[in-house]
Amino acid sequence: MAFRLAYVSFGPHAGKLVVIVDVIDQNRALVDGPCTRVRRQAMPFKCMQLTDFILKFPHSACQKYAATRWAKKIEARERKAKMTDFDRFKVMKKNRSMNNQLNNECFPHTHSKK
Repeated sequence: MAFRLAYVSFGPHAGKLVVIVDVIDQNRALVDGPCTRVRRQAMPFKCMQLTDFILKFPHSACQKYAATRWAKKIEARERKAKMTDFDRFKVMKKNRSMNNQLNNECFPHTHSKK
């Protein structure tokens, strides 16, 4: 389990990636995250979610993680949380126009023009 990439799910470093350097006991591991500015420290496994990536080349782990569906979903959630009212309005207008166009193409006879 050493050199496995983990996602910190809560605590002061929530949302950051760390690498398990060594297992201290069944509840804690020594972690390090130089790219995400997490200093080497003991961290409980309850705070971490283990990923499937085991590091052979530590510098490519962040790019591999960023390409996963999990990372993309977290990024989309963060992007949506940062949206302003005007951004939400633009998304609503875009979705409405796409849905209208789709309905007109798929069901041309159900939407009769008066």
